[in-house]
Amino acid sequence: MAALIDGRAMARALGERTAQAVATLKADGVDPALAVVLVGHDPASEIYVRRKIGECRKAGIGSIEKRLAADCGEQALLDLIDTLNADPAVHGILVQLPLPAGIDAARVLDRISPAKDVDGFHPVNVGRLSTGSKGLVPCTPLGIMLLLDSVIEDYRGLNIVVIGKSNIVGKPVAMLLLEREATVTVTHIETRNLPDLARAADVIVAAAGAPHLVRGYWVKPGAVVIDVGITRMVDHDGASRIVGDCATHELDHAKAVTPVPGGVGPMTIACLLSNTVTAAQRSMS
Repeated sequence: MAALIDGRAMARALGERTAQAVATLKADGVDPALAVVLVGHDPASEIYVRRKIGECRKAGIGSIEKRLAADCGEQALLDLIDTLNADPAVHGILVQLPLPAGIDAARVLDRISPAKDVDGFHPVNVGRLSTGSKGLVPCTPLGIMLLLDSVIEDYRGLNIVVIGKSNIVGKPVAMLLLEREATVTVTHIETRNLPDLARAADVIVAAAGAPHLVRGYWVKPGAVVIDVGITRMVDHDGASRIVGDCATHELDHAKAVTPVPGGVGPMTIACLLSNTVTAAQRSMS
C-alpha cells in the first residue's frame, strides 16, 4: 500500500512553528499582521477568507479584513493597496481572487509591495525564485516542497514530471525542484505521450485541474505522487464529492501519495501564514 502523506498533520506542525515565531516577534515589539482584501461577495471567496482569518487567529497573527463592493472600480482597489503598502503595521497583503469583471488582476497583484506579497505572485518575487535568491515563495509550491521533504531526502538526479504549467503551481514548483538538482519535465495540455513521460518519473506533481487524469498505469512502482488538483464532482445519486487529478485508488504500488482532500490544501494556508511571519521578520532588518 502506498503511504499517505498527511497534509493536515504537517500543516498543524507548521502552524505550531509559526505560532512560536509569532511569539518571538511580539516579544521583540513586532505584531505580525495580514491584510486580506475581498472585492464583491463571491461565495467561495467568502469561505476562503473566513478560513484564512481563522487560521491567523490561531497562530496569533493579526488579520485586517478590507472589503470593497463589486462595482468599486479598479482605481479604488489600487488606492487601497497603496494605503496598505505604506502602513508599517501591515506585513502581508493578500487580494482574494477571482476579482470582478473589469478589474485587471495582473495589474492589481503587481501593485502589492514585493516585501508584503505573501502569495508570492509579484514579478519581483517570481524573478527571485527563478534566480534562487530570497523572495516570498508562492504558498502552494512551498507546501508541495514541504510535503515532498517528508518522504525524499535527496532530490539530486531524480526524474520529476510536473503536470500543468500554471504561474501559481506548475512553473514555480518546477523552479524549486530545479534548485534541488532534480531533472524536471513540465508538461501541459499539448504535451505528447504524457502517460509515457509520467511512467518514467520518480515523482509526479499533478496540477492540471483534470479529475482522475493520472491513472494507475501512469505511475511506476515506488514513485511519489503529489496531487494538487481539487474538483467537486456530483455522483449519479446527486451526492457531491471532492476529487483530485489522480485516481488514488489505483496507486497502491506508489511509494507515497497525497490524499484529496487533506494533502496539499491544508499546507497552502499554513504556508501563507508562514510567509506572513517571514515578511514580518524581514521588515525588522
